[in-house]
Amino acid sequence: MAFFSKLKDRLFKSSSKLEEGLDAIVADGGHEEPAETPDVPPPPTETPPTPEPELPPQPDPAPSPTPEETPQPDLPEPELPQPDAEPVPDAPTILPSPGPEEVPASPPDMVPAPRPDPAPTPEPDPIPAPPNEAPDTDLPEENRGAARDGGILSRLFTRKDSAPVVRRVLDDDMLEQLEELLIASDMGVDTALRVASNMAEGRMGRRLSTTEIKGLLADEVTRIMEPVAKPLPLFPKKPQVVLVVGVNGSGKTTTVGKLASQFRGAGKSVIIAAGDTFRAAAVEQLEIWGQRAGVPVLKAAEGSDPAALAFDALQKAEAEGADLLMIDTAGRLQNRADLMEELAKIIRVLRKKDPSAPHNTLLVLDATTGQNALSQVETFRKMADVSGLVMTKLDGTAKGGVLVALADKFGLPIHAIGVGEQIDDLAPFDPDDFARALTGADS
Repeated sequence: MAFFSKLKDRLFKSSSKLEEGLDAIVADGGHEEPAETPDVPPPPTETPPTPEPELPPQPDPAPSPTPEETPQPDLPEPELPQPDAEPVPDAPTILPSPGPEEVPASPPDMVPAPRPDPAPTPEPDPIPAPPNEAPDTDLPEENRGAARDGGILSRLFTRKDSAPVVRRVLDDDMLEQLEELLIASDMGVDTALRVASNMAEGRMGRRLSTTEIKGLLADEVTRIMEPVAKPLPLFPKKPQVVLVVGVNGSGKTTTVGKLASQFRGAGKSVIIAAGDTFRAAAVEQLEIWGQRAGVPVLKAAEGSDPAALAFDALQKAEAEGADLLMIDTAGRLQNRADLMEELAKIIRVLRKKDPSAPHNTLLVLDATTGQNALSQVETFRKMADVSGLVMTKLDGTAKGGVLVALADKFGLPIHAIGVGEQIDDLAPFDPDDFARALTGADS
């Protein structure tokens, strides 16, 4: 998750380009629609809402019964001695409870005995209004009506910053614009057409927002990338030879140092061979990485045969029982036949010592090259039998979509991606994290 946060923060050029393009596509011919709010059913005991809270009518002071005049039904009446006479014909009957403005009449010939005046009863406090009828003077003026229109649940689900959402009908014109945007993001023509077609399947004629399109695009990118997201395989064979190839400036030397440091941290014994014998700076850079990771670096005289160095390094790794031998090579353009033949020679010499070597051939690709990475993969696959890819410099380009095109066209495993120069800026490739960072679907 920490690497995804870094990836999302640093892969800003690709995601911002896609986001700006999607916003422009939806805005072109789209219309604002009110934001959707969840339907919240009223609580079962909630009374029907009223437009304005109304207080019960106050009776006039004069006819209101005083506390002394209010009948006390729970107190028994005192028994009075009855004269020797016939019972009163009109005996009192049980009357209904008096209303708020009625005073019970005393039955005829029944005069209660005088009793002392009770202490004055304090006036009862007014009954507070129910929660859904409480005054809403503390709310902003624009939200008072919403608070009165529903109960507490509706207020909880009501956002004050709800804004209209721009949506556009997915038609042929919008689909064509979407294809052009994906091609401009270096997904390649074939991949862009396939991705756009899958996104539109079953959704033509629907109104979509930018957020919904981002989610659909991220899902489609994840579907393409999942089959190629594989870590670098480790074999029981010792030493496991990992040959690292690529064009000039792609980040091979830095990648070798980072991988060696990570394998060393995982408890593996590693040896590095500085096979770039034509560039002194490459050897010095590897020696610095070797010191950081505690990994020995084998080097040869400047200008010597890199194939001979690779053979000697394999012998030493076998003698010491190392787990991995990582061989850095000089950068070479894929259109230089002489340099590509030199790489093929390194492989032939290694196989004289171990017919199965190299066990992994990693092609390091610079993401800033865009569609040129496709031709690099084609050439290096023929000459060096590339087994996996590492993509670097994704933080410095708006062409991150080329990784989707590579996965869709070649299906080679993508072992790791890099977004910086630090040791933790190279991490195993995660298709879902990459898709969300590329499309900005998480923002």
